[in-house]
Amino acid sequence: MAAYAVAGDNLGIGRTVIADSVNALSITRDAWLAVAKRAAVSAIEVEILCSDVEEHKRRVETRIADIPGLKLPTWQAVISREYHPWNRAHTMIDTAGKSVEQNVLALRAVLASRTG
Repeated sequence: MAAYAVAGDNLGIGRTVIADSVNALSITRDAWLAVAKRAAVSAIEVEILCSDVEEHKRRVETRIADIPGLKLPTWQAVISREYHPWNRAHTMIDTAGKSVEQNVLALRAVLASRTG
């Protein structure tokens, strides 16, 4: 709720907001769209995925927390989490086999095409 409020406040004063979070549930995706609607701005929904299961597992298992005390999820936690399939059009970026730089370029291209 705090993140939605902060995003809404920033949208209200004309700032661009990028909400980077795991939105595995429809209710959280809908909540972000509601924030944009209340601010009378458009929203671009992007789902980031890694279609290569082994690569995804390796990323999860070798990730290093950059926030002191943050407990990272295990691979089992990742594959066991509740996930609702998307029920509306959105952009998907598959990171499998691509560098961070390649993925950033892909995301920038999506944003540029949608924002003019």
